[in-house]
Amino acid sequence: MTTPSSAVEPGRSTAFIVYVLYLLSIPSFAIFALIGVIVALVGRGDAGPVARAHLDDQVRIWFVAFWWTIGLAILWVIGAVLVLAFGLGLLVWWLIGIAAFVVILWFTIKSLLGLLALMGNRAPR
Repeated sequence: MTTPSSAVEPGRSTAFIVYVLYLLSIPSFAIFALIGVIVALVGRGDAGPVARAHLDDQVRIWFVAFWWTIGLAILWVIGAVLVLAFGLGLLVWWLIGIAAFVVILWFTIKSLLGLLALMGNRAPR
């Protein structure tokens, strides 16, 4: 009796496509990331166990980055008020820029490490 190859596990190609879309999200100004999370949400239903773990992790990664982006956007607006009122907003904007870079870097590294785990037929970390 043979076990099915990891290359034919249902949902594996979907997880691969989502990782590629995530990695291409920087030059696409996050449009591909939005498409990727939609593909991951649609593809979770019939995925095998390893692919399902990857698709679930991809959705989680996207939502973490999304909520951090929303929070940073709110802080950016607060920074705009501080610029107008006290002249302190530039420091806030600088810190927001650093935080946004960290979120982008985290999203990219998590996507790359997930892709490597998928190619090695391992669950994501």
